[in-house]
Amino acid sequence: MTVRSFFASMSRDPVGLLGCALTTASALLILTLFGLELVGLHGNPYVGILAYLVLPGVFLLGLALIPVGVRRQRRRSARLGSDISAFPVLDLNRDRTRNLVLTFLILTLANLVILAVATYKGVEVMESTTFCGTTCHTVMQPEHTAHGRSPHARVRCVECHIGPGASWFVRSKLSGAWQVVSVAFHLYDRPIPTPVHNLRPARETCEQCHWPSKFVGDRLKIITRHADDESNTATKTVLLLRVGGIQGRVARGIHWHVDPTHELRYRADETRQTIHEVELRTADGATKRFRGPTADTDTDGEWRVMDCVDCHNRPTHIHRQPDEEIDLALERRAIDRSLPFVRREGLRLLREGHPSQDEARRAISAGLERYYGESYPELASSRAADIAQAGRSLGDLYAYNVFPNMSVTWGTYPNHIGHRDFPGCFRCHDDEHRTADGQAISQDCSTCHTLLAVEEENPEILATLNP
Repeated sequence: MTVRSFFASMSRDPVGLLGCALTTASALLILTLFGLELVGLHGNPYVGILAYLVLPGVFLLGLALIPVGVRRQRRRSARLGSDISAFPVLDLNRDRTRNLVLTFLILTLANLVILAVATYKGVEVMESTTFCGTTCHTVMQPEHTAHGRSPHARVRCVECHIGPGASWFVRSKLSGAWQVVSVAFHLYDRPIPTPVHNLRPARETCEQCHWPSKFVGDRLKIITRHADDESNTATKTVLLLRVGGIQGRVARGIHWHVDPTHELRYRADETRQTIHEVELRTADGATKRFRGPTADTDTDGEWRVMDCVDCHNRPTHIHRQPDEEIDLALERRAIDRSLPFVRREGLRLLREGHPSQDEARRAISAGLERYYGESYPELASSRAADIAQAGRSLGDLYAYNVFPNMSVTWGTYPNHIGHRDFPGCFRCHDDEHRTADGQAISQDCSTCHTLLAVEEENPEILATLNP
């Protein structure tokens, strides 16, 4: 077949013409997106999968259709005994031919514009938090709900879970291909297991906004708790957290752990709750290995370089304990603290199990109204609105943290920051991880914080700081 007859056959068969159109359009889009990336306009991560996975697939499909169309036309011509060696004659001196060519060019240009706009809008939708949390990933309801209440509520999912550039986007989507099947056929685990083992290193995502040299100095933290007495007495604990960071050439405080001048790695179980061994490699090449009680009995677990998420494992998807939630609600006055025993009764109602969030809301409100009706009948009548508001707030707290359809309840997801409700820091700082010569990872409280007041109603330090 000559080149001339090949192009003539391609132009006379609809399959060949379709292949030519797909190839041309996808090639133009790929080149456009690639050119934008070259000049520094990276856009969002979904452009990567569009430019380097979807469009190349369309391009190859078009290329595959072209020889199919040529073969179809040659067989058709052989049956009819016609000659296909010549191109169709396009006489642009004829008004009808000229109008047809012009119409074809206008429609082709319009199709390219429509395809480009639709592609852009599709990418824009796919990168949204709503799409990640609700449209296709309904299984992520617990995480989507927690994200909306978090310090990162205005940060899109893709910025942390994927980060900039196309390579990690493609990698993350390929590694999560099974999740698509799991969601479609309801094969996913309930609850979704953590941690995510193929998450991109935080130094390539978190440190787009946070980095060790930015965390310098100490931070004052005030924790308000309420007692289970009739007046819901509020007490405050005041901490001076040694956040630290890199000061000059020396790293200090809590963020010493991620100082780039040394490497800290560990070996743990699948959940990273039990740390078997910790290894510190300093800038001068010296190495220390601290072995925990399980180092010899459990030899599984891969070595992992310590990352931000090894402590900040719930930086966005924060699920709190019921006592912490009700203390925060009392402090924000979402629940009126003057209602007698509201903290104790609210905590009792929050800890009860329910088949669904809707049922929990009804049961919690009814339970609170029943308690005041039986114990404080006059107050139940005079302050019915406050009691109803407290019931609604307690229902919200339950729905923020407990998802019966996903088997997520209080404490399902541990938080490694601190050591109040879960081991957290004490996974390593337990005085039991030791080197061969007996040196232990310290459990000295003053390493990370100084206690300025502990559960005091009116701490003197706060009066001093805010006279």
